[in-house]
Amino acid sequence: MENYFNYFTEIEEHFQRQRSSTLLLSTLDWALIETWKDAGIPLEAVLRGIDSTFEHYAKRPARTRKINGLAFCSQEVLSAAEDMKEAAVGTGKPVTAVKGMDTGEIAAFLLKNAERLESAKLPESLTASPRTVAADTARVLRELAQNLAAGTTLSLEDLERRLTVLEEKLFAVLHAAAPDDLPLQIRAAADRELAPYRRKMPAAQIEQLHKQFVNKRLLEEHDIPRLSLFYM
Repeated sequence: MENYFNYFTEIEEHFQRQRSSTLLLSTLDWALIETWKDAGIPLEAVLRGIDSTFEHYAKRPARTRKINGLAFCSQEVLSAAEDMKEAAVGTGKPVTAVKGMDTGEIAAFLLKNAERLESAKLPESLTASPRTVAADTARVLRELAQNLAAGTTLSLEDLERRLTVLEEKLFAVLHAAAPDDLPLQIRAAADRELAPYRRKMPAAQIEQLHKQFVNKRLLEEHDIPRLSLFYM
């Protein structure tokens, strides 16, 4: 998937429209969107899968349980992605969605995240220093923002890769410095959230979703922002 950095927002708003409510997405929902993004599932396939899920639900004679999360749409999303992949075979057209971004907006996003990292209250341990990593990350984000403001040419793909590396360093140091009980609590919460969907999703997707859930909750615990441009 190339350069479609409104992926998360589009999915959230489409799901809310279908549900006719402003229900906020849960940690599990956001983690699931990230697994779709990482798997290269096109935005159009996700939107089609959401539509199909609600269409099937509307035809049920007894609707005692509402569609309260994106996990209910997972099977239809994967099915739509497969259909689009098969339809694209032989056409020479990649199944991607592309959208440009304003460099001023990107610079502002990087600076906002740098400020949040600098003000975050982070743990310390004998083996890991999240504060040092956060400070270094904030410095890099400010440098990137300054380069963009100065008109330096930087492809969105390269920028996103750099942000991914920075984010992975944050994940690693937060895991290393976390008190023993915190990762256990988060993993237990992930297990509870995922329990209803284990039979409906492939094992590989469940494993990836569990990882994304834990990482996202760990960032939330310390009010650390996601760095990826997909979260603009």
